[in-house]
Amino acid sequence: MIEGALDSVAAVDAEVNRSADIADTVATSDATVAAGAAAADAATERLDARVARHRAERVRNRRPSSGAPRRVVALSCATAILGVSAFGAVAAASADDKASLTAASDLAAAPQAAASAGDEITSSIEIAERPAVTSALSTAAAPFTGGTQVTVTGDALDQVGHVVVGGVEAPIVAAVPEQLTFQVPAVAESALGGVPVAFTDVAGEPVAVTAPGTATVAGASAPVSLATQLTEIDEAAVHAATQSLVLTYTSNPAIDAQVGYVLTYWSGYNTAEYTVLSGVDCANFASQSLVARGWAMDAGWYYDRATGAMSPSWASSTAMRDWLYGRPDLATPLDDSQRGLVKVGDIAQFDWDGSGDRDHTAIVTRVEHTASGTNVWVGGHTKDADYWNVDEALASGGGAVTYFSLE
Repeated sequence: MIEGALDSVAAVDAEVNRSADIADTVATSDATVAAGAAAADAATERLDARVARHRAERVRNRRPSSGAPRRVVALSCATAILGVSAFGAVAAASADDKASLTAASDLAAAPQAAASAGDEITSSIEIAERPAVTSALSTAAAPFTGGTQVTVTGDALDQVGHVVVGGVEAPIVAAVPEQLTFQVPAVAESALGGVPVAFTDVAGEPVAVTAPGTATVAGASAPVSLATQLTEIDEAAVHAATQSLVLTYTSNPAIDAQVGYVLTYWSGYNTAEYTVLSGVDCANFASQSLVARGWAMDAGWYYDRATGAMSPSWASSTAMRDWLYGRPDLATPLDDSQRGLVKVGDIAQFDWDGSGDRDHTAIVTRVEHTASGTNVWVGGHTKDADYWNVDEALASGGGAVTYFSLE
């Protein structure tokens, strides 16, 4: 009986021991499950941060210890789910990366594909248009006294800044892209003969003079490849002059005779042919010079040698002005701001008191164009002079000066 009881007690102890072992195992499993769940949570959170749209559901341990086998299964399932989710996320990310790489590759290949398909991708640049003279001078010869207007044609001529004739600056009268007109400057009589005509742009660079019909690249629109080639071409060669322009200074017999008369009689009076108007002989002397130039008298402007009778326009500065206003075929009025157009042989008139009439008349005997402006000298009677500087005259007498440019 006692032995049986002891056996029962031993069996119970053994069962207790097995239960304790099982409890230990369960506890160990619980710890393992908890550790695994924590690791899974951490892994899931890291994965969530990297691949948000493929987030795996976390596994939580909420069951009592008696559910240990289920925890092992749950852990195994969570591990499997985590593995599958992670694999899916990595796979999805790889797929996304592949798609991005494919898209980038497609974009990179697009120009080659377009080119192979016959499409043309071009870029163009504008080559700045440079002025060029493409014609000869409209007048190849002009009097040394200056004043002749000469025209050339070409491209972008409104960008021409200076015209120099024989080393002397020539006033630009008018300039449009296709045509430029300049006035031949006066020079000394000793400068007769051929002189070069040179053009420069507003920046001071030489302007090409090309033969009519010569092709240029001015203003063209070229592809980049062509533009690259053009930059390697010496621009001086592109715009090299194919001919030079030469103006020949000649003597003008009519103006020579007029100025010669003034320089002969400015200090003495030609009493053999004309009446002297003492103290007011300036317009009378200017009229005499115009006869020497070749002008013919008419009913509006005359002198009668037989009687000494003369028209008001012959002897009066104001009357001469009014008569010349009515003869645009003979003269063009200029104010002092147009002094650059004045030439030898023209008429200069002074208004000393600013009253609007004309108090003195003289003949232009010299014109000099400089970088600072135009200087004019006159000769005549009453203020007997051969070369009287206009600016000095204005400084001493006040008033204003006007001119008539004679044909």
